[in-house]
Amino acid sequence: MKKDIHPSSYRPVVFKDISCDYAFISKSCIETKDTITMEDGVEYPLIKLEISHMSHPYYTGKMKLIDTAGRVDKYRSRFEKAKKNAGK
Repeated sequence: MKKDIHPSSYRPVVFKDISCDYAFISKSCIETKDTITMEDGVEYPLIKLEISHMSHPYYTGKMKLIDTAGRVDKYRSRFEKAKKNAGK
């Protein structure tokens, strides 16, 4: 691996899927103000995810409806409007 190619803030970070309460540790240089203490007793920076491989229908094989800030309702209303306009 080449030396000095990563930023100085490259460190272990916890990514947490808030829809299914799944967390994993990976390295990243993303900035965050949140922290979390994992089972090993170490405090890590925390990045909250809306969806990961544990909650995505493609990987789980199950269709889950994850309504974040009314996105599903917004999509359905736009789809209905487009459907009505196409019929005119």
